Amino acid sequence: MKKVGIIMGSASDLPILKKAFEQLDALGVPYEAHVYSAHRTPEEAGTFAASAKANGFGVLIAAAGMAAHLAGAIAARTTLPVIGIPCKSAALDGMDALLSTVMMPSGIPVATVAIDGAKNAALLAAEILALSDKELDAKLVALREEGAKAALEKDKEIAETFNK
Repeated sequence: MKKVGIIMGSASDLPILKKAFEQLDALGVPYEAHVYSAHRTPEEAGTFAASAKANGFGVLIAAAGMAAHLAGAIAARTTLPVIGIPCKSAALDGMDALLSTVMMPSGIPVATVAIDGAKNAALLAAEILALSDKELDAKLVALREEGAKAALEKDKEIAETFNK
């Protein structure tokens, strides 16, 4: 199975990305995490992205707050799918990161999840890898079925409590 590359702009993004690590671990998806900044370490970020396909990665996740150029900088150096996680910041509550991540120029796409949406980024990465991995696809189907079952159990509780 190909790996997921997870790049964070700074170590302060780690608490957000732990949800991605947990989800990938639960699905048995291998990953590597690195701290590379689009602004402080652009050479290292670019080299990582440019060599990611040759190094066994199938999809990349990039998380950054504030200016949030990391996902775009990564996407500019690879044709692998890149998923951007805009991270919440104190200044504009993450809206600046969301807009920086989602507003990419034509030809350099970045799939973007919600602000601090690391779990969904991990799930999207797994769905991309599952296109060529039947075992992973089966795990994702089972996860969806578990989610549906839990929702229906809550519906039953609510109905029994409030429907007269």
